[in-house]
Amino acid sequence: MVLNMEMNNNKKVVTFGELMLRMPKAGMKVSDLDLTQAKFGGSEANVAVSLATLGDRVAYVTRLPEGNVGQAAANRLQSFGVETDMIHYHGNKIGSYYLQEGASRQKAQTVYDRDNTAYSTLSPRDIDWYEALKDASVLHASGITAAISQSAADTVFEALDVADELGVTVSFDINYRKGLWKYGADPHATLVRMMQRADVMFGDALEYEYITNREPVAHLLNDEDLQDHLDEYQKWVDELHDLCPRCAHMIIGIRNQIASDHHTLTALMYADKKMYHTVVHDIHPVLDPVGVGDAFAAGSIHAALHFPDDAQRWVNYSLAAATLKNRVKGDFNLTTDEEIQDLLVHNKYLIK
Repeated sequence: MVLNMEMNNNKKVVTFGELMLRMPKAGMKVSDLDLTQAKFGGSEANVAVSLATLGDRVAYVTRLPEGNVGQAAANRLQSFGVETDMIHYHGNKIGSYYLQEGASRQKAQTVYDRDNTAYSTLSPRDIDWYEALKDASVLHASGITAAISQSAADTVFEALDVADELGVTVSFDINYRKGLWKYGADPHATLVRMMQRADVMFGDALEYEYITNREPVAHLLNDEDLQDHLDEYQKWVDELHDLCPRCAHMIIGIRNQIASDHHTLTALMYADKKMYHTVVHDIHPVLDPVGVGDAFAAGSIHAALHFPDDAQRWVNYSLAAATLKNRVKGDFNLTTDEEIQDLLVHNKYLIK
């Protein structure tokens, strides 16, 4: 499929997934969380808010519970400029997750409560996908979109069918979360089915390891490490392209955690049968790593919409968006296009 990413006609991006409540409190155990700190979040919603902040037209599709909680969630998205007309309301429970934030060398801990939520009961034909995608240029979903229930997974594939029929570009984030696949589906097989429908694909190094069943590549802590291991990553994308020949753009995000507040971040992008890469970016301090991958996906979609023929600029922009998310508290990346461009130019982030 040829990428359909022209913005001259103001076509929109549609993202699809589950919106949740995040219950965070730094330095506390999960059993002692302060629920007054709750925020809305969720991978595909994070992408939607980030795109709206970058100035793109974006709509979010999900199922929310009927009543005040569901309406509050929709109102929060609307406050950032996200279109919510195609949200379906049914049920009485919103998904949530409880986050014990990392400290020093202690990793963060996440506990999900996503059973029997409004989204988990979503079924094919609950969403009018022809209406939702009628003026869309991109449909974005992730592995999480299909991980919650069989009926939700069936709805994802219904959306992909309509996207293909309408000529809408499919953007897919692997987003493999082992603990979410409880309903009996084979996550590897389901993710591969989705990947084979994608035109643009994102994933971090661990997810590419899972999909390809390849040995991990050495940690990349500086630019010399990256140069030394490019051939190994090339083998990954060559194998994946054989598995998913439709996917013209494959992007790998590589994060290494030195401590909870000190990470390195870099990215590789396969496009036009060529591998592009960024520099390794050292991030210290990290204020909130949640949603960094979603910020990367949003930055990539924005780049594809605005400069689709410049792959190097595309991957540089995507990683700059992700880098800046580390300094933003909460799931949503509220970094602007001006801030991303400033990082690229003044911090000499562009590859020479």
